[in-house]
Amino acid sequence: ACFSELNGILPSSAGIRLYFGRAFGEKFALIVSIFYMLVIMGVVGAESYILANVLSNAMPWVTPFVWIIVMQSLATVINIRGIRIAGNFQDLITYCLIAVILVLSFLGLKEVDFQLTAPFSTGGMGNLFNAVAVGVFLFVGFEWVTPLAEEVSDSRIISKGMFYAVGVLSVVYSLFTVVMTANVPRELLANSPVPQLLFAKEIFGAAGVPLAVLISLGASITTFNAGLLSVSRFFYATAREKALPAVFSKVSIRYFTPWVSILAVFSVGLMISMLVLFSGKYLILVNMAAGTESVIYALAGVAVLILRKKMRDREESYKVPFGPIIPVLTSVVFTALALGVFYTDPLATLFVAVLAALIWWYVANIVPAIKEKAKNSRPVRRRPKPLE
Repeated sequence: ACFSELNGILPSSAGIRLYFGRAFGEKFALIVSIFYMLVIMGVVGAESYILANVLSNAMPWVTPFVWIIVMQSLATVINIRGIRIAGNFQDLITYCLIAVILVLSFLGLKEVDFQLTAPFSTGGMGNLFNAVAVGVFLFVGFEWVTPLAEEVSDSRIISKGMFYAVGVLSVVYSLFTVVMTANVPRELLANSPVPQLLFAKEIFGAAGVPLAVLISLGASITTFNAGLLSVSRFFYATAREKALPAVFSKVSIRYFTPWVSILAVFSVGLMISMLVLFSGKYLILVNMAAGTESVIYALAGVAVLILRKKMRDREESYKVPFGPIIPVLTSVVFTALALGVFYTDPLATLFVAVLAALIWWYVANIVPAIKEKAKNSRPVRRRPKPLE
């Protein structure tokens, strides 16, 4: 709801950078936005590790490295061809994934005669809090559509899409998780990066492995695709405003897409994926993403309240109901979740601190130099001499 109101007030490919810039100041917004986009690329790395684990179980003769390159390359080519193709591709894979997960969940319920054992047992409030905090990672991405506001016919459909996405994911994830814990011992699920593979094997035996592979491939490639869509547009918009080198603002003459930014995101995402693949430290990225997303959501709630006062006369296509209640609750709840994530994973907290410091240095020292260079490179316009 908060992102819908922000998108309605300021529909732009700059997304959160513009929202937070108007609310908190340009420098702070740029630091937060760059950090946010780098963490999104880290999500791709975590997805790649999970995908590699599934594929190594199903097809040990194929190097996971090859699959990662193929999946990310495919998403890159589709994005360069244009948003309509990328969007249709995303829709097709997503609908198929949802259908397969629902069918698998129904079959899992049938295996236990539709009898769920302690579906609400979390092992105490501490475990519940940690699960909710890290569970934010599952919903990472619903707000990635806001940078596409300049490329859709009506920006109001972005708000509808976000609401539909969160609603559908809530139902699908809840059902799938409850059914998994009813069929597979929780200890096995908790200690595996690929619980969907264990579940599929439990339901179908060896025949369940290809199904788990298809689910994982579909989930990973939609993450790559959505990440490319969002981060590349952010790079493009930021370069257009002279906060990144101008090369990132280049647009394909044929497809009208920011091809340089897309290739840059592909390169960084591939590098992160390789690091995670060989190190196996995917949980650090999961916690970094969950903690950072929680901070972003908390700031979004505050930004709504500030911009309501600063931009009272601005026309908006959507307004959060019940006055300040929802934005305030958003800020309080997600601040608590962010603190919970960083408290439980000190190493992720250290990485966040180091990355934030590097980005602050970049914004404080490099961005002014880029803007000065762009200013000096502009051609000087001379006034024509008057005719005699």
